[in-house]
Amino acid sequence: MTDTLNRTPLYDLHIELGAKMVPFAGYEMPVQYDGVMAEHNHTREAAGLFDVSHMGQARLIGDEAALEALITADLSALQPGEQKYTLLLNAEGGVKDDLMVSRPDGEGLFLVVNAACKRSDFDYIIDATKGVAELVELDGRALLALQGPQAGAVMADLCPDAAKLVFMQAGWFEIDGLRLMISRSGYTGEDGFEISVANEHASDFARKLLSDERVKPIGLGARDSLRLEAGLCLYGHDMDETTSPIEAGLIWAVAKSRRERADFPGAARILKDIADKPAKKRVGLALKDRAPAREGTEIAVNGEIVGVVTSGGFGPTVGAPIAMGFVRTDLSAPGTQVDLMVRGKARPAEVVKTPFAPHRFYRG
Repeated sequence: MTDTLNRTPLYDLHIELGAKMVPFAGYEMPVQYDGVMAEHNHTREAAGLFDVSHMGQARLIGDEAALEALITADLSALQPGEQKYTLLLNAEGGVKDDLMVSRPDGEGLFLVVNAACKRSDFDYIIDATKGVAELVELDGRALLALQGPQAGAVMADLCPDAAKLVFMQAGWFEIDGLRLMISRSGYTGEDGFEISVANEHASDFARKLLSDERVKPIGLGARDSLRLEAGLCLYGHDMDETTSPIEAGLIWAVAKSRRERADFPGAARILKDIADKPAKKRVGLALKDRAPAREGTEIAVNGEIVGVVTSGGFGPTVGAPIAMGFVRTDLSAPGTQVDLMVRGKARPAEVVKTPFAPHRFYRG
């Protein structure tokens, strides 16, 4: 494993804390420390610290229109100190990745992309913006996510100014002499912050956060169960290059001004999906027995296969197995009864609205 996988700057700290390490997106990453259930519940009740340094960070400086031509956000509407969730599209309107774009200062844009896609994302952006903008990859920075209902209080003790951020705001702050890019969002459904810190200071800063009794280290296992309960897509599972934003239930990520201008890749397909409804749609699924349905489980109605599960597992906060998947749009209404084919046996389930657990983002 160690011969072929990368390590984040927090690798030694993970080992010291007793993490179980697994391969993920080309890195050795902690899947759990004290157990997925305990870590999930702690994040819902207090504050969890996640190492997300495997994700790609970059600055884009220059003509932002060249980047805007690849994504669904309206960058002209992105004000200083703001962040947006957006989608990187291929020519057919399929989703190449989902990413965060922020304007923390007057020096261009700050991008965060998914780990498994970062090389292809960056190459795609570099090629498309060649000659008009420069993409500077920030390999020298780690990324931490502090998530949970007590994250704001923890941040207030460390940096009162950063604690004044509200959901989808970002900026540069100083803590103990360290210059940090901090945004307030997250992929757990809870309030929280993402903190970009220089690699050489990442371990000490993580230790400082963990010295607060409200904060515990959280692995990939709980990160996924939290994300699933929040009803949020995982790239490569709940969406990919064959999926349009509308099929994935992400119409809100396609700016209205961009829809009016129809100036994004695959606009004809995406606007048709909006007007006529796509053939399939991402839905939430509540299972009626205790057997979880994993990714790839077929969804059936009256014996006919009508879709597939893309994310599934036990929801500790919900107290039951839950899943998301794609079904024919005519079967996507909440209350629709379906069967999930778990190990060859039809297990009853119901289409439900997401999120499964309420979002608690801090909006001021």
